Amino acid sequence: MVAAICRQVSAQEIGIAAFNLAWAGTLADFENHVKVCSSPQVKWCNARSPNKKEAEECQAKFDSAAGGADKARFVPPCNAYDLNAQSPSYDSKLYKQKIDGLKTTIDRLISDQKVDVIAFQEVRSDEVLRTMLGQHASEFETCTAPHSSFQTVGFAWRKAIGSSMAHCVPEKSLSVREREGVYTRPGLALFLKINGKNLSVLNVHLKSNCANLVDTKRFKGHLLTDDDSNCKVLNRQVAPLEEWMENISKISPQFVVLGDFNRRVDEELSAGIPPEKVRQDGSSPAGPNKVGASGEVKSQYLWQEISDGSPNLVQVPLAKEQNGACGGFVGLDHILLSPELSDLQPKGLTSVKSPVSSVSGQKIETSDHCPRVAIIEI
Repeated sequence: MVAAICRQVSAQEIGIAAFNLAWAGTLADFENHVKVCSSPQVKWCNARSPNKKEAEECQAKFDSAAGGADKARFVPPCNAYDLNAQSPSYDSKLYKQKIDGLKTTIDRLISDQKVDVIAFQEVRSDEVLRTMLGQHASEFETCTAPHSSFQTVGFAWRKAIGSSMAHCVPEKSLSVREREGVYTRPGLALFLKINGKNLSVLNVHLKSNCANLVDTKRFKGHLLTDDDSNCKVLNRQVAPLEEWMENISKISPQFVVLGDFNRRVDEELSAGIPPEKVRQDGSSPAGPNKVGASGEVKSQYLWQEISDGSPNLVQVPLAKEQNGACGGFVGLDHILLSPELSDLQPKGLTSVKSPVSSVSGQKIETSDHCPRVAIIEI
């Protein structure tokens, strides 16, 4: 461990990763989840049912069993861990397997892949992050963004890369209202000074269920301006995300935006959308974005809007040999570099998706995402 703590990061090299932990909490959080969902009034009902009446009735029962709507927002929904009324066991040992899998996966990121900065999504608290770091907890600083629900975003960064100058700032503007009392996750910015240079890193977990541009067998393709409740929420996150990037580029040109975008920006990039088609009104995505009364914009595409030349972001692609090599969602987790930071990278920079650890017969999945890792130079 001493060797790991004292490891000297080369003058230019930093390992970064994005990892969605899939409703990661404490054992006590899991036990409360089981208590609420297995209660006589809830009976593992689905508050996310496409049937609106069924979903509303279930949510009311869920809120009551949890002790009120405010407390219910800090309890994972009944489908979070794929348990149901027919599950043979709700033993907390099942959840411990998930925690152990996350700890082993993170240990590999740190020990084998030399990752220095990890952006986490779907984590309950800073306490959980410290637990997940395991034997490496003393080597890392951590922070999480305050939020009004169970899921939030957080960072862990190696003390050896300059913790005395590091600080975290929640980006509350990304936490937009979905419905009464329910808000999307905030962002979280980490500011580092490495070898005398400023590096800013924004961790995001955007609104889900508006991921695809192109239809698939499972998912319908969507523009951000479609008449779809999820796309309407994601659409209202465009302006604050773009504003953060434009502002930070003026004071810290070398920056990274990474995390779970819940949008296939690689698919949008491949589509080759011309500038005049990016917004419904035909205005240039490089120009001011007219924001409506509820925060909505005319942007139909996320990638072309945020990478509009001011700044012109760069996606770090997956290494070809990694495509399909790891399970989990495809195309949701991304690492984006500012043009100034991209210019410092060796030609052909790629990222990899690292396998998630699990044991045979594991009932609760470690995560439905794989960590995405890149080694960058600064």
